[in-house]
Amino acid sequence: MDADVFGQVLDAVREFVRKEVVPREAEIDEHDEIPAGIRDKAAELGLFGWALPEEYGGLGLAMAEDVRLAIELGWTTPAFRSLFGTNNGIAGQAIVHYGTPEQRTRWLPRLAAGQAIASFALTEAEAGSDPGGLTSRAVRDGEGYRLSGTKRFITNAPLAEVFVAFARTDLDSTGSRGISAFLVPAGADGVTVGPHDAKMGQAGAWTSEVVFDDVELPADALVGEEGKGFGIAMASLARGRLHIAALCVGMAERALSEAVEYARTARQGGRVIGEYQLVQALLAESHAELAAGRAMVHEAAAKYDSGEDRKLGPSSAKLFCTEMLGRVADRAVQVHGGMGYVRGVTVERIYRDARLFRIYEGTSEIQKLVIARQLLKD
Repeated sequence: MDADVFGQVLDAVREFVRKEVVPREAEIDEHDEIPAGIRDKAAELGLFGWALPEEYGGLGLAMAEDVRLAIELGWTTPAFRSLFGTNNGIAGQAIVHYGTPEQRTRWLPRLAAGQAIASFALTEAEAGSDPGGLTSRAVRDGEGYRLSGTKRFITNAPLAEVFVAFARTDLDSTGSRGISAFLVPAGADGVTVGPHDAKMGQAGAWTSEVVFDDVELPADALVGEEGKGFGIAMASLARGRLHIAALCVGMAERALSEAVEYARTARQGGRVIGEYQLVQALLAESHAELAAGRAMVHEAAAKYDSGEDRKLGPSSAKLFCTEMLGRVADRAVQVHGGMGYVRGVTVERIYRDARLFRIYEGTSEIQKLVIARQLLKD
């Protein structure tokens, strides 16, 4: 995108986030739901399709632009970003890069416009960190398939109109082999979405169990080649991991800002607490780690766009920035003292929200394995 145009997009998103979403964070946290008006405005701003191709109505942002946008979105509750994250990320990218022309034409314009939400149905009870352990099956039935299995923690499942679902088509295969991807309409017979989970944090970002009970799928529901689904999932997750890293940078910026402002104004012993050196140390450590995470994200995004590195950089950024956010959020609570433990205080919510990022889209432990194996391979 032209730099001036992208600057205008960033300015519009920044203004909307800070003037319209931030004031409603407590409402979102309490009611566990994104208000309809916020969703409509997000669609008007093009946020449901920022990473989708322009030819299908998206903004077509490169990764270097994507991470800058994510940092702005990180200033508020991550539930806001989660509302359209699957359209742009793991679900939408699978359709962009591996869908047929007909699949892209059918779904991408609606996803980009916010008229439909896509979910990524990969995780199962015994197939989380190791997706190769999934047991969902898609059995050939004439020209099509019959899909059965249960998925867990599926983001946006209660809102989804279509699932990018993964199942084993080679029933004799093990591990990552023999897995295929399918587009499954949420309204198809045999699809059941459970109530959304009550979680520690990230209220308003809905996840649910999804059951596929002998769902009949036509042959053209297959995404990419049969048996290549694991590769599709991993390619989609790589971009998502870098986006999540940038989102964590934005959240850390908000947490540090809140801590600095509190240190400037709160008083103990007749002095503002920012005058105490141990409080200053908490702020300084957070600033240094945040600066490192921001630099890492921008460098990884540049290498992602050039094609130089789409594996090591995203995993490294995801590992560092999610862990960094946890430390920054913890220090922000510490600066606030007892007030940091009170519901309704921003850093208390950030502390709860931050914990999930070290788990989803590949745990920190999995990122370490990806990084080490890539280093040894190189």
